[in-house]
Amino acid sequence: MKIYVLKGSDIMRYFIIFLITVSAAIGSKDYIVEVSNAVRRELPVYCVERSDKNIAITFDNAWDNKELPIILDTLKKHGAKATFYVTGGWVDRYPEDLKKIYEAGHQIGNHSNKHPHIGKMNKSQVKDEIMECHHKVKELLGIDMVVFRPPYGEYNNTVIKTSRELGYEVIQWSVDSLDWMDYSAAEIINKVVNHKKMTGGAIVLMHTGAKYTGSALDELISKLKEKGYTFTTVEDLIYKDNFTINHEGKQIKKVIKDEGVQVE
Repeated sequence: MKIYVLKGSDIMRYFIIFLITVSAAIGSKDYIVEVSNAVRRELPVYCVERSDKNIAITFDNAWDNKELPIILDTLKKHGAKATFYVTGGWVDRYPEDLKKIYEAGHQIGNHSNKHPHIGKMNKSQVKDEIMECHHKVKELLGIDMVVFRPPYGEYNNTVIKTSRELGYEVIQWSVDSLDWMDYSAAEIINKVVNHKKMTGGAIVLMHTGAKYTGSALDELISKLKEKGYTFTTVEDLIYKDNFTINHEGKQIKKVIKDEGVQVE
């Protein structure tokens, strides 16, 4: 007996074919559109399609602050701006460090309140996780954060839709430094600089609590500069409106023309 295993994409394709067949039988195209929209998978931004070589280095802050001083000093040395995603728990423990990051001109992003497995939560719980951190940062800095990175990179439609309803764009990464695995500084540098997805519009994932991040950062930025890359915040890297996100999570700008909207 043969056993056939279908991939998720195959299942979806056969499901749509089934719906089309049913539609032909009952004459209801609107039903097809409604069901197709209902099962559409929402995607976060992993990277941005750009014609320049701007990239965003990002740091997740959930556990400690040991590497933060050298990270901030290195960024200042290179005149580079970055985005720091903070949890509410981290803000509670290191409020003065949060102020230092912001006063240095870097962007603050939301990384949830308690760093849970947010993909297992309902809409109300997701909202609470995001907004508790939001309120803590606003109380200290007087700002409204606009980018959210889910803990562990976990997301589903509930996470993304709820985040957007709260005024956040959900941001992942296209280049993972794997610094959290405590590789050597040399391995972190090589992983980022020579990554196959290192291109203009890339979003790099690093952590302030990883063992070798601070010692790797100076040479990492220097090597990227040698390749012509420049550094900005996620907020300045991404498009705010008139964009689409393709199946790989790449954000693509749309061009508005008189006859309609076209992807650039």
